[in-house]
Amino acid sequence: MPVITEIADLKRIYRRRVPRMFFDYTESGSWTEQTFRANSSDFNDILLRQRVAIDMAGRSTASQMIGQDVAMPVALAPVGLTGMQCADGEIKAARAAESFGVPYTLSTMSICSIEDVAENTSKPFWLQVYTLKDDDFMQRLFDRAKAAKCSAAVITVDLQMLGQRHKDIKNGLSAPPKLTARSVANMATKVQWGLGMLGTKRRFFGNIVGHAHGVKDPSDLAVWTNEAFDVSLDWDRIRQFRRMWDGPLIIKGIIDARDAVQALNVGADAIIVSNHGGRQLDGALSSIRALPAILDAVGGKIEVHLDSGIRSGQDVLKALAMGATGTYIGRAYIYGLGAMGEAGVTRALEVIHKELDVSMAFCGHRDIRKVDRDILMIPKDFSDRWQ
Repeated sequence: MPVITEIADLKRIYRRRVPRMFFDYTESGSWTEQTFRANSSDFNDILLRQRVAIDMAGRSTASQMIGQDVAMPVALAPVGLTGMQCADGEIKAARAAESFGVPYTLSTMSICSIEDVAENTSKPFWLQVYTLKDDDFMQRLFDRAKAAKCSAAVITVDLQMLGQRHKDIKNGLSAPPKLTARSVANMATKVQWGLGMLGTKRRFFGNIVGHAHGVKDPSDLAVWTNEAFDVSLDWDRIRQFRRMWDGPLIIKGIIDARDAVQALNVGADAIIVSNHGGRQLDGALSSIRALPAILDAVGGKIEVHLDSGIRSGQDVLKALAMGATGTYIGRAYIYGLGAMGEAGVTRALEVIHKELDVSMAFCGHRDIRKVDRDILMIPKDFSDRWQ
C-alpha cells in the first residue's frame, strides 16, 4: 500500500483505477477550463502569517455548520455519479463522513438513492436538490428527504442548463456507461472497479428511475433529463421550494453579491459560494475571489460557506480566516473514493484535517472558530479589481 500524505497521492491512484470517462468527469471543467484551474490556483495568492512561541497544546477544529456539530468545518459536497466512481459510492462516502463527524451531501443525480443511503447510515445527511420543472417530483423528493430524516436541503441554483464539458461529450458519459469499443477497452483494464460494479445492482440514477413520471428504466432517463431542468427559474420559484421544505435550507451556486442578498431574502439558512467547480460558466470568478464581496453584502446575517477549488487543509483555513463558516470538498474525496473506496474517503478527510490542524497551530491559533483575517496576507487587488 503506498504512503498517502496528500490529496495528490489519492488522485494518482484514482486515475489508475477508475475508467477514463469517470476520471474525466471529475477532473474537468467547461470550455477552456479557465475557471476550473483558477478555483485552486487562486488560493496560492493568499499567504499565511506564521507565529512562534505560542502555546499550541489543546487544539480543536470542532465547529458548527447550520447548527450541526462538526469535527471540522468541512462537508462532503454533492457529486453526481458518485456510485460510478466506485460501486455503491454514495453509501461508502456517507459512512466515511459519518464516522469522521462531518456532513455528507447526497446529489439528486446520485446512483444510490436517498433510501439506499438512509438504510446504510445511522445519522442524518443532507440532500442536494436541482431546480426541476416538475412540481410533483420536487415535492415528492423533499418528502422522501424528510422520511429519510435528512437534516438539510441544499438547492443548487447555477444549473438551469448544462455548461459544455468537452471531455464528457467526447467520452459519451452516461450511467450506466455506454459500451463502445473504446470504453470497453478502457474498462477492461480497471479490474477492481469492474468487479465492484458487477457486484452491485446500483448502476443508474436511483433518485430518478422509478420516481420521476415517465422514467421507469434507464432507457427513459436521457429524454427526461433534457426536459426536466427549469431554464425559467427565478427567485419566486425558489420561494416555492422554501415552502416545500421546512427544514434548514442552503442555497448553492452563489458567485455574485447581489444573488447572495436575494438568497438571504428568500429565507435561506446558508449560502454556498460556488461556481460548480468551474463546470458551468467558464471565465467566471473563482469562488475564493468572490468570497470577500459576498461576505460584505450579507453582513453576517446568514452563514456563508465556500465550495470549489479546495484541495488541502490550508485552503480550508484560508477560506475560514476570510470569513466563511464552512467549506466543502468534492474532487478531493472523490479521488479517495475511486482509489480506495470508503477507506479512501476517510484518508482524504484525515489528510485535510491534519493540514488544517497543523497550519492553524503554526498561525498561532488553537480554536478553529477564532481564526480571522489577521493570519492572512492578501494582495490588495485580490477582489477589488473585479468590482
